[in-house]
Amino acid sequence: MKKDQRNKYLGLINIAFQMGIIIALGVFAGIWLDEQFPNKYSAYTICLSLLGVFIALYQVYRSVKNLNEDE
Repeated sequence: MKKDQRNKYLGLINIAFQMGIIIALGVFAGIWLDEQFPNKYSAYTICLSLLGVFIALYQVYRSVKNLNEDE
């Protein structure tokens, strides 16, 4: 296996970890806000979870675009 190909695999693994961390931070921040400011629908958790997902997807798009440009 070539060194460049290994670097791409490591980049893809890094993307997965980044996605997980970003989404988890959104969820935990939402849970904390819902505990501080109680509401009927856990709105902070839902909103920040979705925001985390969209930010993570944008980060994936940028990372994959950069990996493809390196070819």
